Amino acid sequence: MTHTARVAVIGAGAAGLAATKALLDVGADVVTYEKGDRPGGLWVRDNSSGLSPAYESLHLNTSKGRTEFADFPMPREWPDYPSADHIAGYLADYARTFGVADRIRFGTSVASVERDTDGGWTVTTEAGDVDRYDAVVVANGHNWDPRWPSPAYPGEFSGTQMHAHDYRSPDVFRDRRVVVVGMGNSAMDIAVDASYVAASPVLLSARHGVHIVPKYLFGRPADATGAALAALPWKVRQRIAETMLRLAVGRPEKYGLPAPAGGLFQNHPTISDTILHRLTHGAVEARPGIARLDGDHVVFTDGRREEVDLLVWATGYRVTIPFLSPHWLGANPEAMALHHRVFHLEDPTLGFVGLMQSTGAALPVVEAQAKLFAAYVGGRYALPTPAERRREADRALAEARARWGDKRPAMRIDFDQYVASVPAEIEAGGRRLASGAAAFSAPSALAVHA
Repeated sequence: MTHTARVAVIGAGAAGLAATKALLDVGADVVTYEKGDRPGGLWVRDNSSGLSPAYESLHLNTSKGRTEFADFPMPREWPDYPSADHIAGYLADYARTFGVADRIRFGTSVASVERDTDGGWTVTTEAGDVDRYDAVVVANGHNWDPRWPSPAYPGEFSGTQMHAHDYRSPDVFRDRRVVVVGMGNSAMDIAVDASYVAASPVLLSARHGVHIVPKYLFGRPADATGAALAALPWKVRQRIAETMLRLAVGRPEKYGLPAPAGGLFQNHPTISDTILHRLTHGAVEARPGIARLDGDHVVFTDGRREEVDLLVWATGYRVTIPFLSPHWLGANPEAMALHHRVFHLEDPTLGFVGLMQSTGAALPVVEAQAKLFAAYVGGRYALPTPAERRREADRALAEARARWGDKRPAMRIDFDQYVASVPAEIEAGGRRLASGAAAFSAPSALAVHA
């Protein structure tokens, strides 16, 4: 590079920290904006941002060997599935070790990110501070804006309702009759936690089933199996893994749960050692979807009517990027096409790290994405032509729809395939660069910085 590129990173969770480190590694001048008071984002239970959904019992649902950053292995003495507090500390250590923490403006919320006429970017904070950059990385996460049922279920409920995002400890369930709606990891954890203190068996309601994978299969972390099978086509992996899962724990229907809506590796499985145990002990009981709410009762689609004090909606999160206009996001941020899930198709100086749904862990993915964007900003990687980027995004979307259907297909990635593809893409970009393709070029107005 003939100058130092100036880059804004928005968010200091795992994605923002990885992006900041990767950009520092290529010599960029980085400013990272963070609403909270410390690094770690959603993993920090007492983060002043108020956005963290982490609860007391939260642990990784992917093993540490498959979750750690390649550049920063987790301690050998840690358990295979560390707690949220472990991960919050790990991310803080990562930020200190690589000088990332020094680049973070804590307690700073971004109000807007706007493209300038000269090709740069203006970032304005909620406090009114304004700064200009050559490129921007969006790393604000997508598990902080609760998604409530829409449309709402018929009827009125006179008890207490809460979203899983607001759950912290099982004390809220003590001596109460509880329904948990959902089949994801949080739903299972919350149902298990509640089952030890609730007044009656916790009712776990779901319209569609999922595969439930224990954290250990045949004495090893379950996702180690995925690593061993990674080179195989996903449908072959699916058949092998489903057979192993049936041998180990049987089908979900055996426990009274609905049959999975798709095959393993199509929808993200739920990882839990404890939910099947609590089901077999009668401490959690499966119910179908909710038909309607009726005062202090919930009526299920099979006609059963249960008296309920507290209803927990573990119904996921919306993708919300409040500081970008619809010009950049389109009508639905979940459907936004990106080159290699990183580069905006209209302007690749706008990058996204972490705007994806992985079949495995998130940290290795955001680390790979960060290195890809940094290679571009650092002048070591040339993008394909705009037409080629569009064709590649369309091809990826078609393949995702064929595998995952219409539920967020643009965001879906296969963990092993994606992490392996990024170094190959960086190499391809290096070859394009050597063949004369254009490299990253900052606007002339920003070419020299104080």
